Amino acid sequence: MFSTIETPRLVLDKARLEKNISRFRDLAAAHNILLRPHLKTSKSLDVAAIANGNAKSGVTVSTLKEAEYFSAAGYTDIMYAVGITPNKFAHVKRIADQHKNNLLLITDNVIVARASADFAEAEQCQMQFLIELDCGESRGGIALDAPELLEIAQIFDQCPFISFMGVMTHAGHSYTTDDKERIGEIAEIERKTVVEAAARLAQINIQSEIISVGSTPTFIFAKSFDGLTEVRAGVYMFFDLAQFSRSICQLDEIAISVLATIIGHAKQSRSLIVDAGAFALSKDISANTFLPDAGFGYVCDPVTMERLGQLSVDTVHQEHGNIRLDDDAWFERLPIGSMVRILPNHACPTAASFENYLVVENEAIVTEWQRVNRW
Repeated sequence: MFSTIETPRLVLDKARLEKNISRFRDLAAAHNILLRPHLKTSKSLDVAAIANGNAKSGVTVSTLKEAEYFSAAGYTDIMYAVGITPNKFAHVKRIADQHKNNLLLITDNVIVARASADFAEAEQCQMQFLIELDCGESRGGIALDAPELLEIAQIFDQCPFISFMGVMTHAGHSYTTDDKERIGEIAEIERKTVVEAAARLAQINIQSEIISVGSTPTFIFAKSFDGLTEVRAGVYMFFDLAQFSRSICQLDEIAISVLATIIGHAKQSRSLIVDAGAFALSKDISANTFLPDAGFGYVCDPVTMERLGQLSVDTVHQEHGNIRLDDDAWFERLPIGSMVRILPNHACPTAASFENYLVVENEAIVTEWQRVNRW
Protein backbone atom coordinates (compact mmCIF):
# COMPACT_ATOMS: atom_id res chain seq x y z
CA MET A 1 0.00 0.00 0.00
CA PHE A 2 2.79 2.45 0.91
CA SER A 3 5.73 1.15 -1.13
CA THR A 4 6.15 4.33 -3.23
CA ILE A 5 5.23 6.85 -0.52
CA GLU A 6 7.99 9.16 0.68
CA THR A 7 8.20 9.40 4.42
CA PRO A 8 7.52 10.68 6.97
CA ARG A 9 3.81 11.14 6.17
CA LEU A 10 0.78 11.78 8.32
CA VAL A 11 -1.76 9.00 7.78
CA LEU A 12 -5.44 9.30 8.67
CA ASP A 13 -7.65 6.24 8.99
CA LYS A 14 -11.04 7.38 7.67
CA ALA A 15 -13.07 4.55 9.21
CA ARG A 16 -11.64 5.21 12.67
CA LEU A 17 -12.21 8.94 12.27
CA GLU A 18 -15.85 8.42 11.32
CA LYS A 19 -16.42 5.98 14.17
CA ASN A 20 -14.93 8.40 16.73
CA ILE A 21 -17.00 11.30 15.44
CA SER A 22 -20.18 9.23 15.43
CA ARG A 23 -19.56 8.18 19.03
CA PHE A 24 -19.30 11.77 20.22
CA ARG A 25 -22.18 13.07 18.15
CA ASP A 26 -24.32 10.32 19.67
CA LEU A 27 -23.10 11.27 23.14
CA ALA A 28 -24.07 14.90 22.56
CA ALA A 29 -27.49 13.84 21.26
CA ALA A 30 -28.05 11.57 24.25
CA HIS A 31 -27.40 14.50 26.59
CA ASN A 32 -29.37 16.93 24.40
CA ILE A 33 -26.47 19.35 24.17
CA LEU A 34 -24.77 21.11 21.27
CA LEU A 35 -21.32 19.79 20.36
CA ARG A 36 -19.14 22.57 18.96
CA PRO A 37 -16.18 20.60 17.54
CA HIS A 38 -12.75 22.02 18.26
CA LEU A 39 -10.77 21.91 15.02
CA LYS A 40 -7.38 22.88 16.44
CA THR A 41 -6.12 19.31 16.04
CA SER A 42 -7.47 18.46 12.60
CA LYS A 43 -7.31 21.95 11.01
CA SER A 44 -9.08 20.44 8.01
CA LEU A 45 -12.23 21.25 6.04
CA ASP A 46 -12.64 17.58 5.16
CA VAL A 47 -12.55 16.52 8.80
CA ALA A 48 -14.86 19.39 9.76
CA ALA A 49 -17.41 18.26 7.17
CA ILE A 50 -17.60 14.83 8.80
CA ALA A 51 -17.61 16.27 12.32
CA ASN A 52 -20.59 18.49 11.49
CA GLY A 53 -22.42 16.09 9.22
CA ASN A 54 -21.73 18.36 6.23
CA ALA A 55 -23.55 21.23 7.97
CA LYS A 56 -21.49 24.38 8.40
CA SER A 57 -22.59 24.77 12.00
CA GLY A 58 -20.71 25.91 15.08
CA VAL A 59 -17.01 25.12 15.39
CA THR A 60 -14.10 26.09 17.62
CA VAL A 61 -10.62 27.18 16.50
CA SER A 62 -7.38 28.14 18.20
CA THR A 63 -5.77 30.51 15.67
CA LEU A 64 -7.03 33.36 13.52
CA LYS A 65 -5.55 31.60 10.51
CA GLU A 66 -7.90 28.68 11.22
CA ALA A 67 -10.75 31.15 11.67
CA GLU A 68 -9.99 32.70 8.28
CA TYR A 69 -9.68 29.26 6.63
CA PHE A 70 -13.05 28.04 7.88
CA SER A 71 -14.72 31.42 7.31
CA ALA A 72 -13.63 31.37 3.67
CA ALA A 73 -15.31 27.96 3.36
CA GLY A 74 -18.64 29.31 4.61
CA TYR A 75 -18.53 28.66 8.35
CA THR A 76 -20.12 31.61 10.16
CA ASP A 77 -20.41 30.40 13.77
CA ILE A 78 -16.78 30.20 14.87
CA MET A 79 -15.45 30.56 18.39
CA TYR A 80 -11.83 31.69 18.58
CA ALA A 81 -11.14 30.05 21.94
CA VAL A 82 -7.92 31.87 22.81
CA GLY A 83 -7.83 35.15 24.66
CA ILE A 84 -7.84 38.01 22.17
CA THR A 85 -5.46 40.98 22.39
CA PRO A 86 -5.69 44.40 20.71
CA ASN A 87 -2.93 43.67 18.18
CA LYS A 88 -5.26 41.08 16.61
CA PHE A 89 -8.38 43.24 16.33
CA ALA A 90 -7.52 44.32 12.78
CA HIS A 91 -7.29 40.68 11.68
CA VAL A 92 -10.66 39.95 13.28
CA LYS A 93 -12.19 42.89 11.41
CA ARG A 94 -10.62 41.73 8.16
CA ILE A 95 -12.24 38.33 8.55
CA ALA A 96 -15.58 39.99 9.25
CA ASP A 97 -15.29 42.31 6.25
CA GLN A 98 -14.10 39.69 3.77
CA HIS A 99 -16.21 36.73 4.87
CA LYS A 100 -19.21 38.33 6.62
CA ASN A 101 -18.29 36.41 9.73
CA ASN A 102 -18.38 37.86 13.22
CA LEU A 103 -16.11 35.62 15.28
CA LEU A 104 -16.95 34.73 18.86
CA LEU A 105 -14.03 36.20 20.81
CA ILE A 106 -13.06 35.59 24.44
CA THR A 107 -11.30 37.61 27.12
CA ASP A 108 -10.75 37.62 30.86
CA ASN A 109 -9.28 41.11 31.03
CA VAL A 110 -10.82 44.51 31.75
CA ILE A 111 -8.16 46.38 29.74
CA VAL A 112 -8.82 44.21 26.68
CA ALA A 113 -12.56 44.69 27.12
CA ARG A 114 -12.15 48.47 27.12
CA ALA A 115 -9.78 48.34 24.15
CA SER A 116 -12.24 46.23 22.18
CA ALA A 117 -15.04 48.70 22.88
CA ASP A 118 -12.82 51.58 21.77
CA PHE A 119 -11.79 49.71 18.61
CA ALA A 120 -15.35 48.69 17.73
CA GLU A 121 -16.61 52.25 18.09
CA ALA A 122 -13.70 53.80 16.21
CA GLU A 123 -13.98 51.31 13.34
CA GLN A 124 -17.79 51.14 13.43
CA CYS A 125 -17.61 47.34 13.42
CA GLN A 126 -19.59 44.72 15.27
CA MET A 127 -17.81 42.33 17.65
CA GLN A 128 -19.00 39.39 19.76
CA PHE A 129 -17.50 38.41 23.11
CA LEU A 130 -17.62 35.78 25.81
CA ILE A 131 -15.91 35.99 29.18
CA GLU A 132 -13.49 33.20 30.02
CA LEU A 133 -13.70 31.67 33.51
CA ASP A 134 -11.02 29.68 35.33
CA CYS A 135 -12.43 26.37 36.60
CA GLY A 136 -9.18 25.13 38.11
CA GLU A 137 -6.53 24.87 35.42
CA SER A 138 -5.13 28.39 36.06
CA ARG A 139 -4.22 28.79 32.41
CA GLY A 140 -6.74 31.40 31.39
CA GLY A 141 -9.91 32.91 32.80
CA ILE A 142 -10.99 34.81 35.87
CA ALA A 143 -12.31 33.35 39.10
CA LEU A 144 -16.04 32.90 39.49
CA ASP A 145 -16.19 35.44 42.33
CA ALA A 146 -13.87 37.99 40.71
CA PRO A 147 -15.32 41.53 40.53
CA GLU A 148 -13.92 41.77 37.00
CA LEU A 149 -16.62 39.37 35.79
CA LEU A 150 -19.29 42.02 36.25
CA GLU A 151 -17.06 44.87 35.12
CA ILE A 152 -16.12 43.21 31.82
CA ALA A 153 -19.72 42.23 31.12
CA GLN A 154 -20.90 45.79 31.76
CA ILE A 155 -18.29 47.21 29.38
CA PHE A 156 -19.59 44.93 26.65
CA ASP A 157 -23.24 45.52 27.53
CA GLN A 158 -22.81 49.28 27.30
CA CYS A 159 -21.02 49.27 23.93
CA PRO A 160 -23.50 49.44 21.00
CA PHE A 161 -21.02 47.71 18.71
CA ILE A 162 -20.37 44.68 20.94
CA SER A 163 -22.71 41.78 21.55
CA PHE A 164 -22.09 40.05 24.84
CA MET A 165 -22.71 36.36 24.16
CA GLY A 166 -21.96 34.56 27.41
CA VAL A 167 -19.36 32.64 29.36
CA MET A 168 -16.97 29.78 28.69
CA THR A 169 -14.30 27.70 30.40
CA HIS A 170 -11.95 24.79 29.72
CA ALA A 171 -11.01 22.04 32.18
CA GLY A 172 -7.58 21.30 30.77
CA HIS A 173 -6.51 19.98 34.16
CA SER A 174 -8.71 16.94 33.52
CA TYR A 175 -5.59 15.54 31.84
CA THR A 176 -3.71 15.47 35.14
CA THR A 177 -5.44 12.25 36.20
CA ASP A 178 -6.44 8.86 34.82
CA ASP A 179 -9.09 8.40 37.53
CA LYS A 180 -12.53 8.47 35.89
CA GLU A 181 -14.24 9.55 39.10
CA ARG A 182 -11.84 12.44 39.51
CA ILE A 183 -12.42 13.49 35.89
CA GLY A 184 -16.14 13.43 36.63
CA GLU A 185 -15.58 15.69 39.65
CA ILE A 186 -13.56 18.12 37.52
CA ALA A 187 -16.34 18.10 34.93
CA GLU A 188 -18.87 19.09 37.58
CA ILE A 189 -16.68 21.97 38.76
CA GLU A 190 -16.29 23.02 35.13
CA ARG A 191 -20.07 23.02 34.67
CA LYS A 192 -20.85 24.84 37.90
CA THR A 193 -18.25 27.53 37.22
CA VAL A 194 -19.92 28.81 34.05
CA VAL A 195 -23.50 28.15 35.15
CA GLU A 196 -22.95 30.15 38.33
CA ALA A 197 -21.09 32.86 36.42
CA ALA A 198 -24.09 33.22 34.12
CA ALA A 199 -26.34 33.43 37.17
CA ARG A 200 -24.17 36.24 38.63
CA LEU A 201 -24.52 38.17 35.39
CA ALA A 202 -28.25 37.58 35.26
CA GLN A 203 -28.55 39.32 38.62
CA ILE A 204 -27.44 42.54 36.92
CA ASN A 205 -29.71 41.85 33.93
CA ILE A 206 -26.98 40.66 31.58
CA GLN A 207 -27.98 37.40 29.92
CA SER A 208 -25.68 34.66 28.63
CA GLU A 209 -26.85 33.12 25.38
CA ILE A 210 -23.85 30.77 25.34
CA ILE A 211 -22.70 28.81 28.39
CA SER A 212 -19.82 26.72 27.09
CA VAL A 213 -17.45 24.10 28.49
CA GLY A 214 -15.13 21.65 26.88
CA SER A 215 -12.54 18.92 26.96
CA THR A 216 -12.69 15.38 25.65
CA PRO A 217 -12.29 13.69 29.08
CA THR A 218 -14.85 15.85 30.88
CA PHE A 219 -17.36 15.41 28.07
CA ILE A 220 -17.13 11.63 28.42
CA PHE A 221 -17.27 11.45 32.20
CA ALA A 222 -19.49 14.41 33.10
CA LYS A 223 -22.42 13.50 35.32
CA SER A 224 -24.54 16.50 34.35
CA PHE A 225 -24.87 19.09 31.61
CA ASP A 226 -27.64 21.05 33.34
CA GLY A 227 -27.51 24.76 32.54
CA LEU A 228 -25.00 24.40 29.71
CA THR A 229 -25.68 25.24 26.08
CA GLU A 230 -22.70 23.56 24.45
CA VAL A 231 -19.60 21.41 24.82
CA ARG A 232 -16.33 21.97 22.96
CA ALA A 233 -14.04 19.01 22.34
CA GLY A 234 -11.65 18.12 19.55
CA VAL A 235 -8.99 15.47 20.05
CA TYR A 236 -11.73 12.80 20.20
CA MET A 237 -11.75 12.79 16.39
CA PHE A 238 -8.19 11.41 16.25
CA PHE A 239 -7.31 10.29 19.77
CA ASP A 240 -3.69 9.47 20.66
CA LEU A 241 -1.57 7.71 23.29
CA ALA A 242 -2.20 10.54 25.76
CA GLN A 243 -5.90 9.69 25.60
CA PHE A 244 -5.24 5.93 25.63
CA SER A 245 -3.06 6.32 28.72
CA ARG A 246 -6.05 7.79 30.58
CA SER A 247 -8.50 5.13 29.36
CA ILE A 248 -10.32 7.70 27.21
CA CYS A 249 -9.95 5.50 24.11
CA GLN A 250 -8.67 2.15 22.89
CA LEU A 251 -5.59 1.69 20.73
CA ASP A 252 -7.71 0.69 17.73
CA GLU A 253 -9.56 4.01 17.94
CA ILE A 254 -6.46 6.14 17.31
CA ALA A 255 -7.08 7.48 13.82
CA ILE A 256 -3.78 9.15 12.93
CA SER A 257 -0.29 7.78 12.67
CA VAL A 258 3.04 8.73 11.16
CA LEU A 259 4.30 6.53 8.35
CA ALA A 260 8.06 6.17 8.68
CA THR A 261 10.89 4.22 7.08
CA ILE A 262 13.66 2.25 8.75
CA ILE A 263 16.79 4.08 7.59
CA GLY A 264 19.41 2.53 9.85
CA HIS A 265 20.44 -0.40 12.02
CA ALA A 266 22.45 0.89 14.95
CA LYS A 267 23.68 -2.47 16.18
CA GLN A 268 26.17 -0.90 18.54
CA SER A 269 23.27 0.63 20.51
CA ARG A 270 20.83 -2.16 19.63
CA SER A 271 18.33 0.17 18.00
CA LEU A 272 16.55 0.88 14.74
CA ILE A 273 16.68 4.35 13.20
CA VAL A 274 13.58 5.80 11.51
CA ASP A 275 13.16 8.98 9.47
CA ALA A 276 10.60 10.37 11.92
CA GLY A 277 12.16 12.48 14.63
CA ALA A 278 11.20 15.50 16.68
CA PHE A 279 9.88 17.43 13.68
CA ALA A 280 7.55 14.58 12.64
CA LEU A 281 6.50 13.24 16.03
CA SER A 282 7.06 16.30 18.27
CA LYS A 283 8.78 16.14 21.64
CA ASP A 284 5.52 15.94 23.56
CA ILE A 285 5.46 13.03 25.99
CA SER A 286 2.21 13.82 27.80
CA ALA A 287 1.15 10.16 27.69
CA ASN A 288 4.17 8.96 29.61
CA THR A 289 2.92 9.88 33.07
CA PHE A 290 0.34 7.10 32.87
CA LEU A 291 1.90 5.03 30.05
CA PRO A 292 5.64 4.90 30.68
CA ASP A 293 6.42 2.86 27.57
CA ALA A 294 4.72 5.34 25.21
CA GLY A 295 7.98 7.09 24.44
CA PHE A 296 7.43 9.31 21.41
CA GLY A 297 4.98 6.82 19.91
CA TYR A 298 4.13 3.13 19.58
CA VAL A 299 5.66 1.38 16.56
CA CYS A 300 3.08 -0.56 14.52
CA ASP A 301 2.75 -2.69 11.43
CA PRO A 302 2.08 -0.33 8.49
CA VAL A 303 -0.99 -2.25 7.28
CA THR A 304 -2.60 -4.01 10.24
CA MET A 305 -1.68 -1.30 12.75
CA GLU A 306 -0.89 -3.97 15.34
CA ARG A 307 1.87 -2.87 17.67
CA LEU A 308 5.17 -4.55 16.89
CA GLY A 309 6.08 -6.30 20.12
CA GLN A 310 6.81 -3.66 22.74
CA LEU A 311 8.53 -1.27 20.34
CA SER A 312 8.33 2.47 20.87
CA VAL A 313 10.28 5.41 19.54
CA ASP A 314 12.50 6.02 22.56
CA THR A 315 14.63 8.97 21.41
CA VAL A 316 14.13 11.72 18.85
CA HIS A 317 16.53 14.07 17.12
CA GLN A 318 15.53 16.59 14.47
CA GLU A 319 14.88 14.09 11.65
CA HIS A 320 15.83 10.81 13.32
CA GLY A 321 14.05 8.56 15.77
CA ASN A 322 15.59 5.66 17.70
CA ILE A 323 13.70 2.47 18.47
CA ARG A 324 15.47 0.54 21.21
CA LEU A 325 15.28 -3.23 20.73
CA ASP A 326 14.83 -6.04 23.21
CA ASP A 327 15.60 -8.72 20.60
CA ASP A 328 18.17 -8.67 17.78
CA ALA A 329 15.67 -10.54 15.61
CA TRP A 330 14.05 -7.17 14.87
CA PHE A 331 17.02 -6.28 12.65
CA GLU A 332 15.98 -9.07 10.31
CA ARG A 333 12.24 -8.47 10.67
CA LEU A 334 12.62 -4.76 9.91
CA PRO A 335 15.36 -4.40 7.27
CA ILE A 336 16.52 -1.05 5.91
CA GLY A 337 13.75 0.39 3.73
CA SER A 338 10.87 -1.32 5.53
CA MET A 339 8.07 0.82 6.86
CA VAL A 340 6.24 1.24 10.15
CA ARG A 341 3.40 3.41 11.38
CA ILE A 342 3.85 5.26 14.65
CA LEU A 343 0.90 6.06 16.91
CA PRO A 344 1.52 9.58 18.24
CA ASN A 345 2.02 10.45 21.87
CA HIS A 346 -0.02 13.65 21.41
CA ALA A 347 -1.97 14.11 18.18
CA CYS A 348 -2.10 17.92 18.15
CA PRO A 349 1.62 18.78 17.91
CA THR A 350 2.33 15.72 15.76
CA ALA A 351 -0.26 16.67 13.14
CA ALA A 352 0.94 20.29 13.18
CA SER A 353 4.16 19.26 11.45
CA PHE A 354 2.36 18.15 8.28
CA GLU A 355 0.55 19.99 5.51
CA ASN A 356 -1.83 17.19 4.54
CA TYR A 357 -3.24 13.80 5.44
CA LEU A 358 -2.72 10.62 3.50
CA VAL A 359 -6.20 9.15 3.93
CA VAL A 360 -6.57 5.36 4.06
CA GLU A 361 -9.63 3.15 4.11
CA ASN A 362 -9.89 -0.65 3.94
CA GLU A 363 -6.10 -0.95 3.68
CA ALA A 364 -5.96 1.30 0.62
CA ILE A 365 -4.93 4.92 0.05
CA VAL A 366 -8.06 6.76 -1.04
CA THR A 367 -7.14 10.46 -1.14
CA GLU A 368 -5.23 13.34 0.41
CA TRP A 369 -6.81 15.99 2.63
CA GLN A 370 -5.26 19.42 3.13
CA ARG A 371 -4.90 21.16 6.48
CA VAL A 372 -4.01 24.67 7.54
CA ASN A 373 -1.07 25.30 9.87
CA ARG A 374 0.56 28.03 11.89
CA TRP A 375 -0.90 31.47 12.63
